[in-house]
Amino acid sequence: MRLDPFSLPVRFEAADEAADERLRVIDLHRERVVMRRSVRGMHMALNLPVAGFRGVAIRLTGKADEPPNAISVVLEHGDPALSLPLFSSDTGDDIVVEWQSWGRVLGLPLLVAERDGSLYEPFARLGAVLIEAPTWRRRRRSAIARRRPSALLRRRPGTPPDQPVTHRGEREIIARN
Repeated sequence: MRLDPFSLPVRFEAADEAADERLRVIDLHRERVVMRRSVRGMHMALNLPVAGFRGVAIRLTGKADEPPNAISVVLEHGDPALSLPLFSSDTGDDIVVEWQSWGRVLGLPLLVAERDGSLYEPFARLGAVLIEAPTWRRRRRSAIARRRPSALLRRRPGTPPDQPVTHRGEREIIARN
């Protein structure tokens, strides 16, 4: 299964255990998600904002006691019944590209799902901005490199003497205009 994140809106079907025909129809837009299904003959449509979802997660699928048989990218919601599969593959070749593309298109954080179902963010963020450890700036190409001598960078701060020198009884010369 592969949905293209750059061709939204898209309509697709996904498995739903609670629905009558075990299927639900999903309309995925950049700002909202509409899920249509019928339960016991009653038709219903859920209109959810994309901002209401927790993020885009990578999830290993398979039984708990066996090695995983597939890797999928899932649009995760606080209610697991409302989570949507976006991409699934037996091999992990394009999984990172799909994961980052869906996160960028929908504007949601990237998540990684553990085997027990818990989610965590692999990258540190401050609001919607990713943050990293600060890097040392190189001085050569900075805007003020030509104005400030490099000898100032090598100077060490001075230490005041233990006994400061004071001058008493001297006349001061003051320049006045």
